[in-house]
Formats: sequence, C-alpha cells, structure tokens
Amino acid sequence: MKAVCLSAPGEIALVDLPEQRRGRDEVLIRVRSAGICGSDIGAYKGVNPLVSYPRIIGHEVAGEVVEVAPDETLFKVGERVIIEPYVYCGKCYPCSIGHTNCCEHLTVRGVHIDGGMAEYISHPRHLLHKVPEGIPWHLAPLAEPLVIAMHAVRQAEVKAGQHVVITGAGQIGLLAAQYALTLGAIPVIVDPVDARLSLAHALGVAHTLNPAGADVLAAIQTLTQGRMAEAVIECSGAAPAIRSALDYVSYAGHIALVGWPKAEIPLPTALFTKKELTVRGSRNSVGQFPESLRLIAEGKIDVGALLTCSVPLAETPAIVADISEHPEKYLKVTCVF
Repeated sequence: MKAVCLSAPGEIALVDLPEQRRGRDEVLIRVRSAGICGSDIGAYKGVNPLVSYPRIIGHEVAGEVVEVAPDETLFKVGERVIIEPYVYCGKCYPCSIGHTNCCEHLTVRGVHIDGGMAEYISHPRHLLHKVPEGIPWHLAPLAEPLVIAMHAVRQAEVKAGQHVVITGAGQIGLLAAQYALTLGAIPVIVDPVDARLSLAHALGVAHTLNPAGADVLAAIQTLTQGRMAEAVIECSGAAPAIRSALDYVSYAGHIALVGWPKAEIPLPTALFTKKELTVRGSRNSVGQFPESLRLIAEGKIDVGALLTCSVPLAETPAIVADISEHPEKYLKVTCVF
C-alpha cells in the first residue's frame, strides 16, 4: 500500500509499504480521507518531542470498512467510519475514572504510533464511529478537530447566556465558537488576524476583537457590563493570550487551556485565589465523536467553512511542506484518496 511517511524531520515522501493486515480486536479500513493537523506539521519540522521516526502521519482519518472479525457485531464491510485516534490503556488511574483522553500511556495515531495517511489502516473496533451518509469524505475528518474544540468548551463549563472569550481563531478556536453558539452562549473571539475574524463573523460570531487595534480588556468589560467573561478558552498557545485569560475571565469563572505553549509561562497565581478561578487543561476528547458527527450532519456546525483545500494522496507530501513554509496560507487541508 502507499503511505505518507516521515523518514526524518523535513524528509517526507509517498512510499510503498507492505499491505496492512487486520489486527486482533480491530477493523481493517480503506482510508478515504485524512486531515492534515498542526501535529503533522510539527512532526515534519521536527519540533514535536513525542514523535519518533520513521512515522506515517495522520490522525484525522475516515474510510470504509473492508474486513472485520467473523464474530463482529457492530460494524459491517462497506460501512463509513472515522477513527478515534487516542489509543488508551484502560488500566491507569485516568482511564479508571473515565478520563481516557489523558491516559498515562496514551498513544496517538501519527504521533506515538503510525497514523492513517495511508491506503489502509487497522484500528481498534471500540475506537471507531459510524459516519452519516450526508457527510462527504472531504469533510469527514474534521469531526476530529471538532471534538477537540467541544471538549475544551465542556472543560470550561460553558452555559447558555454566558460570555465565552476564545483566544485564537485557528480551526479549534473557530470550531469552539460555533459549538458555544449551539449551546446558547455568546462567544467573543480574540485574534490578531483580521481575515480570521471576518470568517468568525461569517460563521455567526457577533463579537470579534483584534488585540493589535483594540483595547480587548475594555471591550470585554463593556460587552459583559463589567462582569467579564464567565468562561475563557485559550486556543492559541501564545504566552500573552494565556496570561490575558486571567484578566478576561470573571470572578468565579472558568478557563480551559487547549493551546500548546512553546515554553513554560509564569503566571500570577494570586489571581487564581483572588478570583477563585477554575483553570483546567483540555487534551484530546472523550465520548464526543457521536455528537460531533451529528452536529456536522445536521448542518449545525459548518466545518466546510474552515477548509482551505483538498488534495489527492500523491500531493500530500508537497502540501505538508508548503504548509510548514507558509502557514498563513492555510486554515485546514484534507487529503482525499
């Protein structure tokens, strides 16, 4: 089979590999589409410390079932599925309390173990979800970044009527804003790129702020009549945005940190106590794929608006290299096989 493989940082190619075989308690899938994620670009650049080489990239993966075990009851050959790429151990403390998303021994496709940017993949049957017929292949992989955004919104305990400030209008931030809207909340997006803010407006976000040209703190005070935002979701990983989250949030508010910072960031922890804040990390997701797929199928979240382009498998190595060199040109790219 053909697969997109990193032999080393900066060295990516479409290679021929032995045909994938179905593993025990797994389902063999013919991959029909896969998304290119920031983690794939980090692997290509050699800045993701979790990646070892050689590595087949890709963890946003959808396809058709081609082989199942003789006693399989949940899936049939020909069905459309998406993989949940977070393979957990099921035995550690986080797993024992249902937090499989932060398993102590977690292995993620395309990062710790080979991913799905290949013609075939074998994946654990309990980590598969059926894709509704109404979702086209080029959009199906976006259910995975959507669950990341949904988990962050849930971690911030966002409720109807609340203001939720979202720092960073990349794909996760824009998806988090759309999900907040489905809950009846009022998202406020903060980002220094006007084009991203314009897209947020087009997606129904009424309040957008560019920190380069606006007093964001004063604007949030005005919008919330002095209360500040009951929830803040930090999606950028940028040090100034992480620090500002403590100012944007209300007393007794909630902060979810989903963006990955490049270095340790000092924070005034006295504010945690003074405001009695709930500050939570947000990693991967747990149990949210079915809702994600339903929201996409029902048109309640427009994942297609984030798609910059789709390319065939053969063009994937070149597009990964170009995204690495010119990230400003792309918001989301999928590969359709």
